[in-house]
Amino acid sequence: MNIGIDKIGFYTPHLFVDMNKLAVARNVEPEKFTIGIGQEKMAVPPITQDSVTLAANAALGILDDQDKEQIDFVIFGTESGIDHSKSAGVYVHELLDINPYARSIEVKQACYGATAAIQMAKGHIALNPESKVLVLGSDIARYGLNTGGESTQGAGAVAMLISANPKVMVLEEKSTYLTKDIMDFWRPVYSDKAFVDGRFSNEQYISFFQQVWERYKEKTGLGLDDFEAICYHLPYTKMGLKALRTVLDEVTEDVQERLTTNYKISTTYNRNVGNIYTGSLYLSLLSLLELKEDLQAGSRIGLFSYGSGAVGELFTGILKPNYREHLFVETHTKLFDSRREVSVEEYEEIFQNTLPTDGSNIELDIENDPAHICVSGVIEHMRQYVNKLR
Repeated sequence: MNIGIDKIGFYTPHLFVDMNKLAVARNVEPEKFTIGIGQEKMAVPPITQDSVTLAANAALGILDDQDKEQIDFVIFGTESGIDHSKSAGVYVHELLDINPYARSIEVKQACYGATAAIQMAKGHIALNPESKVLVLGSDIARYGLNTGGESTQGAGAVAMLISANPKVMVLEEKSTYLTKDIMDFWRPVYSDKAFVDGRFSNEQYISFFQQVWERYKEKTGLGLDDFEAICYHLPYTKMGLKALRTVLDEVTEDVQERLTTNYKISTTYNRNVGNIYTGSLYLSLLSLLELKEDLQAGSRIGLFSYGSGAVGELFTGILKPNYREHLFVETHTKLFDSRREVSVEEYEEIFQNTLPTDGSNIELDIENDPAHICVSGVIEHMRQYVNKLR
């Protein structure tokens, strides 16, 4: 049975800050941000958006009524969950009016969460071929103002409908994965900001890729020349390139050029959004699928997922005939074109404007947020959500 991605959608907030201007404000050479880590713009989430609304807005744009009826499992990968007990998936389930006779859960392992969700979805569909699974990867990356990680913040979500006989990509069966207990990135339950050992994390990312790549070759007999492209989890767009370069000497210059060129295309969306943790790999895939118009059906795409702490996995997908007909290119183009730039001062004010943590009630003005689904406030410790289309 072929199982894979039937639909894929994306959402990011309507605000962004220019990385050149942020660099100047931080007394940093702009090239450090735009070339050194490869970021142009950083999405800025208003107080009316959180990981739930980002995911719901991403899924809203791709699901039709038939999808909502056939979905019997919602798996929400995130490390920006809003509740230690109730899953973010349950909120999305209700906001989108998905079939109630279904499962809805949240999974967590840093940026690997959405990949774990996909693997769970494949197993579920193998047992229930008529089912569809909604996989969500949604996060808001926060490190704090004037911190070392500030330039790798971002916000957004990717939604994927996983099914049998998918229209976009068949996910191949063989994959390789690795787990090690390391402290390269973490966020204690008492902190709303992450802690990171940047150099160590970079080293481990590359090491994990090299290890799962070597094991993948042994397991499958395939090599780099069997791939049209490899997409990477991108905490910043230069990170994946560092890993790719460590294996390029295995192939000819022509293959090196193909993989490097396609890698650059795959980073375009991430470059203009920033780090979205669990969704970053799939935003990279979406960028490649939508922006490389001559990508051929039957192409094998590699997918490297890395979640600090750490879990890594390398798996692959084969593009289906006429896959471009089932993408939402126009929707995503309009999303990017409609965004509004904010000044560094505005960004700092928005960053510090957070929901109360002392039990206070708050009502938010959602009129200035163009998203269809928003956080409208907090009442008695319960976040309030609004779907404006109802």
